[in-house]
Amino acid sequence: MFITKMSLSRRQLLRGLGATIALPLLDAMVPALSAFATAKPVRRLGLVYTPNGVIMQNFTPATTGRSFELTPILKPLEPVRDHVLVLSGLANNVRGSHAISSASWLTGVAPKKSVTDLDGRPTVDQIAAEHLGQHTQLASLELGLELPDFAGECDGGYSCAYTNTVSWRDATTPLPMETDPRVAFERIFGDGDSTSTRVRSVELERDRSILDGVTRDAATLQKALGPGDRRKLAQFLDAIRDIERRIQMAEQQSAEVPLPQFERPAGVPDRFDDHAKLMFDLQVMAFQCDLTRVITFMMGKEVSNRSYPEIGVPEPHHATSHHQNDPDNIAKVTKIDTLHMEMFA
Repeated sequence: MFITKMSLSRRQLLRGLGATIALPLLDAMVPALSAFATAKPVRRLGLVYTPNGVIMQNFTPATTGRSFELTPILKPLEPVRDHVLVLSGLANNVRGSHAISSASWLTGVAPKKSVTDLDGRPTVDQIAAEHLGQHTQLASLELGLELPDFAGECDGGYSCAYTNTVSWRDATTPLPMETDPRVAFERIFGDGDSTSTRVRSVELERDRSILDGVTRDAATLQKALGPGDRRKLAQFLDAIRDIERRIQMAEQQSAEVPLPQFERPAGVPDRFDDHAKLMFDLQVMAFQCDLTRVITFMMGKEVSNRSYPEIGVPEPHHATSHHQNDPDNIAKVTKIDTLHMEMFA
């Protein structure tokens, strides 16, 4: 950053460009040597999960150092290779079924083998969210591309809860992956039709009025309750206060930094790549607008049998991933892995 005496406002720059979109924070918008200019950079954590393993010989670079050659699967990262680190030699020593893969990915600990008695662990994303979430409207986002349509026993005596998500708040609380872009949009930006400041202001004022009414009713009800119900109501009011905090932060952020213009999605696109791009766009916007600093994203579930005919792989992903060293199957799984990396890139 060049140190100058210029401080350029976003509003001034937008007027000069004749544009109607909000911009990310630029160095020129920060007064030189101000507290903001010298503050520590914001830390964010985005975790992206792909299922059924990858073809490691087509993923791992052959050499180390800055000049490593990008492998076929990593080739889509060429435009941003200066920002990429490939860490080799890491291993999660948990062994077993596919269910263990997703359940232990962010914990390093195998879950209990049971269908009804859940015993996961708090995941890394939720540990980070406890700290980073204090500064944002949403502590974390959990998103995915495949519906959590598995129930009961999924794989080798393990609950489907271990397959449907990679994020756990605690040992018995799996966090659902939201797969519908419309619902994800509403969670991030509210249930208006767009991110416009006017629509957001109306939504926030309405939510505030509802919360005020709920709080008054709860205060009246509390006087007539026994000790046990009072504790439950106190927990409920804590949740209400957290929502109020988020509304206050939303109002402050809307006043300081207008959101980029983005229409609410109609629903889930038919094509995989359209769905993936839309969900990634929502993640980028949530980070850019500092609405959350922790996002976990499942591009697919373990034992996923999604097919990818648009790239010449009409066979189910999971079945093909058990390739038995067949060159044709290895080539097909490499195509799937590369497609996932293209979406990530």
